[in-house]
Amino acid sequence: MKTQKATTAATKEAKKSKQPTNKDARAAKVARKHTAPKGARESKDARPGSKKDIVLKLLRRDQGATIAELAKPTDWQNHSIRGFLSAQVTKKMKLKVESTKSEAGERTYRIET
Repeated sequence: MKTQKATTAATKEAKKSKQPTNKDARAAKVARKHTAPKGARESKDARPGSKKDIVLKLLRRDQGATIAELAKPTDWQNHSIRGFLSAQVTKKMKLKVESTKSEAGERTYRIET
């Protein structure tokens, strides 16, 4: 019995020594954050053929695009499209999106140039 308890205590100590502390984890996270070159993670250009690329092409047209026109090729729901426009296009990519409402009540979005 004494040998089992000693072995269990030894394994617990070994596990503790392998796990990084919160302080170590925070320091590693800060180091990773500051070593990446600026703009490495945030690319303003989308990969060709990606959904992001499709949406940006539609928004850059002179007439812009409606939610329905954006939903067809991307298979996104309306709230996902509005979230993408708000978070990705306006905030992360720093592009201005112009929103106009037609007489029929349909809203059209367009990237201002």
